[in-house]
Amino acid sequence: QFQLMESGGGSVQAGGSLRLSCETSGERKNNCYCMGWFRQAPGAAREGVAAIYTCGTSTQYGDSVKGRFVISRDRDAGRNTVYLKMNNLKPEDTAMYYCAADREEYGGAGYCLSNWVTGDSSYYWAQGTQVTVSD
Repeated sequence: QFQLMESGGGSVQAGGSLRLSCETSGERKNNCYCMGWFRQAPGAAREGVAAIYTCGTSTQYGDSVKGRFVISRDRDAGRNTVYLKMNNLKPEDTAMYYCAADREEYGGAGYCLSNWVTGDSSYYWAQGTQVTVSD
């Protein structure tokens, strides 16, 4: 069974940095898909933060995090691990962050990455981790 396990998060002051990690386990049909993070603050809609294609270097960022967050990936023995380095954090970055992997394999990066901003696909989900940024 394909699963995601994320780690990282925590509390930091504004201007600080945090790193999230998300590792896959289990089998799926194809090892090329989009993977990354969404976030959701209380009372707010879910927001696509960043995503990366697991068989290349293509990435996608939400407008609110461009230039501050960096997504990267490693692959080892068939497992994908994705990292999100969050720099210059702001109080408005406070939210639950959920690692996700697209269930669909579109044969390339473009469609799944463009969908990530709106979350318009079907995803596997990790358990979520809280990020809190104080003034």
